[in-house]
Amino acid sequence: MDWNPTTQNSIRAASAFSPVIKRPRRLLQNHDNLLHYIQIGLSIIISAAVMFSLAWWRDDGVIHGHYRTLALIAGLLILVVYEWRGVFRRFSGRIDTCMRLARSWLLVTTLAVFTTFVTKTSEDFSRMVIISWAALGYVAQVMAYQISYKLSQRYRHTRRQPIRAVVLGSYWLAEHLVESITSNAWMPDRVVGVIDENKNGLDRWVRDPVPYLGDFDELLHILEDSNITRVYIALPITCSATIEEACRKLADVPVDVVWVPDIFAMRLLNHSVKELNGLPLISLSESPLVSQSQAMTKNLLDKTIALLALTLLSPLMLTVSYLVWQSSPGPILFKQKRHGWDGRVIEVWKFRSMFMHFDKRVKQATKHDDRITRVGRFIRRTSLDELPQLFNVLQGTMSLVGPRPHAIEHNDLYTNKIQSYMLRHRIKPGMTGLAQVNGLRGETDTLEKMLRRVELDLEYINTWSIWSDVKILIKTPFSLFSKTAY
Repeated sequence: MDWNPTTQNSIRAASAFSPVIKRPRRLLQNHDNLLHYIQIGLSIIISAAVMFSLAWWRDDGVIHGHYRTLALIAGLLILVVYEWRGVFRRFSGRIDTCMRLARSWLLVTTLAVFTTFVTKTSEDFSRMVIISWAALGYVAQVMAYQISYKLSQRYRHTRRQPIRAVVLGSYWLAEHLVESITSNAWMPDRVVGVIDENKNGLDRWVRDPVPYLGDFDELLHILEDSNITRVYIALPITCSATIEEACRKLADVPVDVVWVPDIFAMRLLNHSVKELNGLPLISLSESPLVSQSQAMTKNLLDKTIALLALTLLSPLMLTVSYLVWQSSPGPILFKQKRHGWDGRVIEVWKFRSMFMHFDKRVKQATKHDDRITRVGRFIRRTSLDELPQLFNVLQGTMSLVGPRPHAIEHNDLYTNKIQSYMLRHRIKPGMTGLAQVNGLRGETDTLEKMLRRVELDLEYINTWSIWSDVKILIKTPFSLFSKTAY
């Protein structure tokens, strides 16, 4: 067998300067069930009931037609938004679900109110009714969710026959899988033990509620003695021979066999699972904008806000242009070639902040850099020098939010020092990003600082959503006066 106790350690070992990508806790959680759809149906009924009750109370026992129309619109929005956001599908704890519900309900109410403005019917609605509906509707949905959760827990423990399961696998993945199954209220599986060939760290299973049952050679005896009906094989891909042997042993045993591959031993980027004519397709590295709808939505958000910002900030940009022109001889705009989406070379615009000079190598600005003009020091510190990149956003070469583009020479340098460095180019570069709002603006004078920036860039790509872009845009003004931006 190739299940060597040192295999796991060698897989988890990484280069000293390789970015740590957070492993998403999504194993066995993306499944639809009847309760999921019942919860969405309850939310639609609750939303309509709260609105009708408030409208009936406000108008002395009469529910006008425009409230019925808005309730219908809200119901359709709940169906679409809750399904899209996976409000009740991915179980990760009651608090997380309530927070996900709050964000989704806020989106529903915002879109519903926006609809009244578009249709010019907002004056027909009572502000008190709409505000009360938004608040009480959320509280009522949370109460309904908590009650259904308690009922499902009671049903699971008293009425539903549990599926007795064991986990056959390596230590880290087995631990993660056991935790995911036992914390999921919607699953009927009950893990009765772990079969682990790796003798290192077996004391962990002694302390854990799920016991260690034995090693691989005892597999069939354990299944018979413990009345097991399902086996989870949680082994890394490097243990393919062991996986194949386990499947052969289990072929003549009346048990369900589920393989949970340890794909997280590899560098993943926005990974997903699809199906093609019955064949499972596991995307290990994929741009989050591979979907045309997602790309169009992000592009629409970018260009709309960029156009609005250019309109509002044009007096400020004209003032900065004049100050740059007066500060020293040279062009107002500085243009530099950098890597964009999928590594394509783009030209990034900035207000010139330095005296005209010639460097054989691209050198990052430092705290007391004598190349920077007086005006340049101020506009760099406040990020006003980045405003011309709004034109890059309108051109489509940049986004408002994304990994900051680095000079080509810097990319060549760090590609050989930081593992998976170029994966940060699997999405459009941005004017601001997750790294910037977390204090990583300005000079990266050490390899550790650049490593941390790359980690956050990859985390952004792995968890990208329109909502995350909006949150970063809101946080950006509060991060502009960074002490590390020179």
